[in-house]
Parts: sequence; structure tokens; C-alpha cells
Amino acid sequence: MAKGSFNIGDEVAITATVRRRVTEDRISVSIPSYGFPHSIIDKTSTVKKGQSMELVGDVTHVDGEWVTMNLGVPVTVNMDTLRLVIAYQPPMRKAPLVDKPT
Repeated sequence: MAKGSFNIGDEVAITATVRRRVTEDRISVSIPSYGFPHSIIDKTSTVKKGQSMELVGDVTHVDGEWVTMNLGVPVTVNMDTLRLVIAYQPPMRKAPLVDKPT
């Protein structure tokens, strides 16, 4: 799949930068092209300011070059900042949807 072509349901990742530790179990991260600080739960005490971390979520909306992904809350970012992790595969039916004619 070419970079920048995402579909609804795809699992994507974005690299965020740690801004600071807000509480004992929560840190603030800066997400590229998002424009707002985002807070996530992280119980490890080894995270430092400026460290990069990868956030993974599902695509919920695609609008031109902007993609909305679910990170607990919807986050809309530029398509160029995302990386495809797993493409969405619809579930396969075991039995046909309609009955066989008799």
C-alpha cells in the first residue's frame, strides 16, 4: 500500500514526543500536525522529556490529506505523519447470507 493511502478501519501509528509528566501515571505528548497537547496514561517511570513514543490507533475518518484516528479520543492529523501498521480486513462469512433455493 502506498504511503498516504489509508482506509477506515486501518490500524495506524504516529510518533509523538513526550512534553512532560503530568501526574504519576499520566504524561503529556506533542503529536505532529495536531496542534494541541495530548495526555496519555503511562505508568512507566522511565519516560523522559523529549523522548519519542509511538501511538497506535484505528482510522475513523479520511478527508483529503487529513485522517482522524482514535486514540481514546479522536485526533485529526496530516496523512504524511502516519504509518500503516495493519490494513483492515473485513470478516469472512462461514455460511452464505441467503438460504439455498429448494
